[in-house]
Amino acid sequence: MSLKRIEIRWHGRGGQGAITASMILAEGAIYQGKYAQAYPEFGAERRGTPTRAYTRISDEPIYSRAPIIHPDVVVVLDPTLDKSLYMGGLKSNGILVMNTKRSAKEVRDIIGREDIRIVRVDATRIALEILKTPIVNMAMIGALLKSVPVVDMHYVEEAIKENFRPKVAEANILAMKRAFEEAEII
Repeated sequence: MSLKRIEIRWHGRGGQGAITASMILAEGAIYQGKYAQAYPEFGAERRGTPTRAYTRISDEPIYSRAPIIHPDVVVVLDPTLDKSLYMGGLKSNGILVMNTKRSAKEVRDIIGREDIRIVRVDATRIALEILKTPIVNMAMIGALLKSVPVVDMHYVEEAIKENFRPKVAEANILAMKRAFEEAEII
């Protein structure tokens, strides 16, 4: 995976914030002086249905707007999603960032791939403790940044502050930082 360009595919359910996380990360990258794009893909646009979002970050202009079929990183906000929805196309030496109570080793055993890195964090617990709601998107950005420092956290914090009211932004930044600290990588 080249840090000159990274492609990230986000998987969640409507209402969990995968699309917002994709956009916040891209905005942080732009604040840092990189090129970035973020866009969603919907099925039925209802709360609770599976959603996908895409983020591309590059040191050079990005011309493709096609869905990311072979991502460098897959971020899974909802651990109840079937692995067939999110594992397809993940590159060898790619990274799976998973919101789960399971250990990284347990996730590896379930996924059955030795050629990728596994990052796991209990983002639901973090979100419930800090935000008092199971919206895990900013926590998942923290776990992602621990495994792939593609954007300096400071710039992501700025993007969060631009998109949320001050108290909500402060709580989301805290959730992101906590997940960064607690993420387990194998």
